[in-house]
Amino acid sequence: MLKFLDKSAVNELNIPTIIMLAVAAVLLYLAIGKKFEPLLLLPIAFGMLLANLPNAGLMHPELFEGGHLDIVEIVEKGGLLDLLYVGVKLGIYPPLIFLGVGAMTDFGPLIANPKSILLGAAAQIGIFTTYIGAILLGTIPAIGFTLEQAASIGIIGGADGPTAIFVTKTLAPELLGPIAIAAYSYMALVPIIQPPIMKALTSKKERMIVMEQLRPVSKIEKIVFPVIVTIIVSVIIPDAAALVGMLMLGNLIKESGVVERLNKTVQNELINIITIFLGVTVGATANAATFLDPKTLGIVVLGLLAFCISTAGGVLFAKVMCKLSGGKINPLIGSAGVSAVPMAARVSQVVGQKENPSNFLLMHAMGPNVAGVIGSAVAAGVFLAMYAK
Repeated sequence: MLKFLDKSAVNELNIPTIIMLAVAAVLLYLAIGKKFEPLLLLPIAFGMLLANLPNAGLMHPELFEGGHLDIVEIVEKGGLLDLLYVGVKLGIYPPLIFLGVGAMTDFGPLIANPKSILLGAAAQIGIFTTYIGAILLGTIPAIGFTLEQAASIGIIGGADGPTAIFVTKTLAPELLGPIAIAAYSYMALVPIIQPPIMKALTSKKERMIVMEQLRPVSKIEKIVFPVIVTIIVSVIIPDAAALVGMLMLGNLIKESGVVERLNKTVQNELINIITIFLGVTVGATANAATFLDPKTLGIVVLGLLAFCISTAGGVLFAKVMCKLSGGKINPLIGSAGVSAVPMAARVSQVVGQKENPSNFLLMHAMGPNVAGVIGSAVAAGVFLAMYAK
């Protein structure tokens, strides 16, 4: 009995641990009760809960400190979550998520309207603006963001969780938990955050613009597109090759029509398994030492700022394109330039239909939306090229 009591963790419960368990409970409520990005928020929240259980021994952050991974030590001393976290640390999970996303993405609207890639690029302004803001905020002693941390925070503006994780695990692994939670939380809040910005920056007349139907895209175009994009992006920004390459491979698997078994596996079993592993292990990095810190509040504020600026950047650039086209482009589709696929495109559709019930912007918005996925991966490659050792 004494040995059993000695193993008990009741005496190890303290205020920081209780706070982290409460935060995990709140995130579980948001995932289950409010359905905010539940596919990833639920495993992230439960991973946070597991990692903060005293004496459970599931996660040992000290095994991953420094730049070198000692796999033997992790196998001998690590818990379950340590072993799964190796997939994050080695950069395996995010590209595999992109593989599944590519297999579920239709690049047809982007191919039919190549100009929409400019909207995807314009919406990445939030990433670089917030990167500069984080550097300036880093001058405050209590926060003190490094350049690598600033780059990791800025990538939240792309509204792409896997990309944020891919950059942060290399540049600022100590901030992985807060950044991942912020990124996925803002992705889930797209329908709440974006509409007020879209309405504030556009007139009713602009929101009522009905766009012409997109031209049909041939199968050959859809097959050639992922190959060309992979070559161009990888040659210009080699550090983006892992994300863009897997995204385009997934899309090629889908569009080729000759490997239906692989297509179904990538779209279902593979991405679901990786989503569980990624979510649980990322959540497990959110311990009291890193989460209950002034930097976390700075990340939350800067992440929201990044997302808002990205949305505004896309809308404003779409207004310019609207003027240049003689009023043929609805500026609402610019907000879809963030890479929250297909949620951001749906928001453009919903806001447009409220102004004009006969307006159907979804397919037009999907062009900037999928361009945003490519854009955020390219931005990630730029930061990795600048700061990765």
